[in-house]
Amino acid sequence: MPHAQAEQPTINGVQLHVNDRLLEPNEVEQMVSSYPTDPLEELYNRYITDGYVLVRGLLPREDVLAAREAYFTSLAPSGVTKPGTKLVEGIFNDSASPSDYPGIGAGSVKNAPPGSTDKSAIFVSAALKAHTEPWYSGSEDGSVRGFCNHPALKEFVARLTGWGDATLAVRRTLLRNNTPGNRAIGVHYDQSFMRYGEPTALTAWVPMGDVKLQGGGLIYLQGGDKLGQDIEEEFSAKAKAAGMSDEEMRYAFNANMMSTGFLAEGPADFARMHGKKWLVSDYQAGDVVFHTPHMIHASTINHDPEGRIRLGTDLRFVNSARRWDTRWDKDFEFDDGL
Repeated sequence: MPHAQAEQPTINGVQLHVNDRLLEPNEVEQMVSSYPTDPLEELYNRYITDGYVLVRGLLPREDVLAAREAYFTSLAPSGVTKPGTKLVEGIFNDSASPSDYPGIGAGSVKNAPPGSTDKSAIFVSAALKAHTEPWYSGSEDGSVRGFCNHPALKEFVARLTGWGDATLAVRRTLLRNNTPGNRAIGVHYDQSFMRYGEPTALTAWVPMGDVKLQGGGLIYLQGGDKLGQDIEEEFSAKAKAAGMSDEEMRYAFNANMMSTGFLAEGPADFARMHGKKWLVSDYQAGDVVFHTPHMIHASTINHDPEGRIRLGTDLRFVNSARRWDTRWDKDFEFDDGL
C-alpha cells in the first residue's frame, strides 16, 4: 500500500523529510567520511571528484561547543530554548510554535524594531546580531579571535587547496539555525550567490554541535558538482548566443532562478528529475564539510528526537590572488541582495 511504503525508514532506521516529501530508501546514500590524518592528496581528490569532502574531527570539539553555547546565550531572551535545559544543548522550547522562530536562509525574516517585545522579532534580531559578536567574528582590535577565524580551519584550507598565504576567509558568513519542524533549505549551489567572482571559492560548512541523521543537516546531490556546472554552462551558452554581455548574463541567470536564488524548493523531486540520489550523514561537533562552488546541496527538515536546534555556519574561503566576489567583503545583512 502507498501509505505503508511512505512510512518506512529512509536509512539506518530513521525517516528523512525534505520540503516536498519523505525521502525513500532508494533515493539516498551515505556520505563518505574522511579524516585529518588522511593523505592530503586523497582529500583534495575527493573534494574535486565528489564535489565535497567530509572531514571528521577537524576542529576541537570543545571550541565548537563553546561557540554553540555563546550563540544560544545571546538568543535566550527570545524564549527559543526549553526552560531547565543547558544552553549549550540548544533544545527547542516545545511549548512554542516553530513558526515563531524562522531560520535564516529558509524564509523571509526581518530585523526587530527597537524596544520590540515580539518573540519572533527578538529572535531574528539576535540571530542577525550574532554574525558580528566578538565570540563569532572576532573583535576589531584583534584581542578576541572569534570562531570564524579558527586557525585550524584556515590552515587546513590553505594546505588542501595549495593557496598558502593567499588563503582569505571571506567576511560575509551565514550563521543558520534550524528549529525543529520548520522548512529546510532549498536546492542550490553557492556560485549562484558569488557570481561576480571566479568559480573557485571553497565553502566550509561547520555544524556547530552534534546533528543526528534526521536533525536537519546538509545533504549533497550525488554528482551535484558536475550537474551544477552543466546547468551553468548550458545557460551561459544560450546567453552568449543571444548576444548578452557578462552583466546581462548574470542578471538573466539570477532572474531565471527562484527569488531565493534556489534551483528548487523540493530536493526529492529535483533529484528524481535528474536521476540522482542525495548523500546524507549525521555530524559531530568538530566535523567540517568542504564543498565546491557548483556542488548542489540542500538540507533535511529537523526532526531531532530530543528537539535539538540545528546550528551551523557557512564559511567561505577564496584565493586572494584571483578575482573573487568582493561584494562579500561585508557582514551579513537581511535583503542585502547577495
